Amino acid sequence: MSTTAVGLHAPPAAVLCGVAGWVPSRVVTNEQLARRLDTDDAWIRTRTGIRRRHVVDPGQATSDLAVEAGRRALVAAATERVDAVVVATTTPDRPCPATAPVVAARLGLTGAAAFDIGAVCTGFVYGLASAAGLIAAGVARQVLLIGADTYSTIVDPLDRANAIIFGDGAGAVVLRAGHPDEPGAVGHFDLGSDGAQEDLITVAAGGSRQRSTPGEPSRADRHFAMRGNEVYRHAVTRMAESARATLSRAGWKIDDVDHFVPHQANLRILYSVADDLGLPRERCVTHVESVGNTGAASIPLALADVAARRTVRPGDRLLLTAFGGGLTWGSCLLTWPSLPQPLPQPLPQPLPQQERTTTP
Repeated sequence: MSTTAVGLHAPPAAVLCGVAGWVPSRVVTNEQLARRLDTDDAWIRTRTGIRRRHVVDPGQATSDLAVEAGRRALVAAATERVDAVVVATTTPDRPCPATAPVVAARLGLTGAAAFDIGAVCTGFVYGLASAAGLIAAGVARQVLLIGADTYSTIVDPLDRANAIIFGDGAGAVVLRAGHPDEPGAVGHFDLGSDGAQEDLITVAAGGSRQRSTPGEPSRADRHFAMRGNEVYRHAVTRMAESARATLSRAGWKIDDVDHFVPHQANLRILYSVADDLGLPRERCVTHVESVGNTGAASIPLALADVAARRTVRPGDRLLLTAFGGGLTWGSCLLTWPSLPQPLPQPLPQPLPQQERTTTP
């Protein structure tokens, strides 16, 4: 086959055509956490930039948040059907089966391909690559991708180091088949992992390794654990390296990036990555102040926030990057499309700039 013929039959690209988010109604402020933990509002804000987070009510599960975010994303995209549903999560409803088929059925999408992605906080970026692959291969014309996590169900509420960081939420996007040069096209990915560092972020109990070992797991093993200082170093290094690799593949320079959308781990990490890249901090899209670290939901929630507030314009160039347990990391590029006015988002209003905590 000639080069010309191949060019005429280039695979379709994944194009963003809808975005939405959802967080539980219950708010937990720093002051509320301070009542049960040896901490205070100033300590939390200084180290994380977080002022509040949302958590599920008893009996609520990850699928409940994913369904609502997915429903709103479908409405935003003006479509009722997709060919595949992908859910990125660290907190599935059950170890078996996957959460995505349940979400698909509740959205009236029975029959669509449906599967989970477990890449912890990098899950949404991995999900974007997976959705783009489904579309490029001709398996799907439209894909609903949801990042959803309920970290409040796996974090020990008495764990001072982690209970202050995490919140619950879900964000969703609809991707359709389109052309790689049109606004909204997702492309130029960089993905990576380092399983030798698996113990830096973990829930030790619940999997086959623990279940095949005699004895009952301890309370600590049942909950989320993270070696914060080491994770910080790896996160900044890996996210910056991945972002540079992605920009290089696209032929973009740092100055070409209009908006930087990192995983919303905490303000200290995301500002450190921006500084490492030489990106002005005002180009950082942040929502962590209002919702905390929502895992795989953090990037789509941030996108839903800027879409609702119209702070990103069609044609703007976005750099997305994330880091999570595994270790995993990934980045991708996106040119913002012209989207219809989204549904009113049930997301907290971002804090005024003067109220945000500036970290070194």
